[in-house]
Amino acid sequence: MIELRNVTCGYGDRVILEGVNLTVPRGKVLALMGTSGGGKTTVLRLIGRQLEPMSGQVMFDGVDMATLDAKGLYAIRRRMGMLFQFGALFTDLTVFENVAFPLREHTDLSEAMIRDLVLMKLNAVGLRGARDLLPSQVSGGMARRVALARAIALDPDLIMYDEPFAGLDPISMGVAATLIKDLNHALGVTSIVVSHDVDETFLIADHVVFIANGRIAAQGTPAEMRASDDPLVRQFVGGSADGPVRFHYPAVPVAEDFGLGRRT
Repeated sequence: MIELRNVTCGYGDRVILEGVNLTVPRGKVLALMGTSGGGKTTVLRLIGRQLEPMSGQVMFDGVDMATLDAKGLYAIRRRMGMLFQFGALFTDLTVFENVAFPLREHTDLSEAMIRDLVLMKLNAVGLRGARDLLPSQVSGGMARRVALARAIALDPDLIMYDEPFAGLDPISMGVAATLIKDLNHALGVTSIVVSHDVDETFLIADHVVFIANGRIAAQGTPAEMRASDDPLVRQFVGGSADGPVRFHYPAVPVAEDFGLGRRT
């Protein structure tokens, strides 16, 4: 479904990803993991062409994203669903109106058909009864489920999740993880999950890719990642404070910075 071919990209002169090759199998759940600032969300932006590579190719279902004009790009994006971090719901619209928004924006369906589709999507995430509530009237976990219903409103081929478990309690986290896995199978979609939560992500992922220092550091099944001897993977999976990722940002020696040992 997705291929990154020798992709280098960044922001301005700052390179975030360098020479990355990545394949996302159709119909699978792929997890992107790694340290903060490593380039995981940048991969999602590349796929949606919010960001263009400095070099290399980003392919979606065999199409080079760089070759698309505005009309072609919007057509491709309609095949993608995005669950933004913390939901990003429209605060002044009800739950129903939030899910209906992409249907009204991108289709010519009748209001009766839109109503039925919205209720179906909300029922799939267990929130049909919350349709008339505002985002401020639902919990954080419920808001994330509303955002998921909106992400699947157009029956996309690809769903991208940016930190879907961030800030959720254990019950809401378990519900979100179950929904991602079940919807992936029920809808036959391809899913990319950016997450730092090892346990929940490993439960639902078919394949895990660790990104660090702008490159793919390791990849494999969740079981292979748990058994990995790679120091970075072991530190990340185990949550160790010491390892390749240091606590202190690189700096001059303490004695030099505080002037210790200087004559007065």
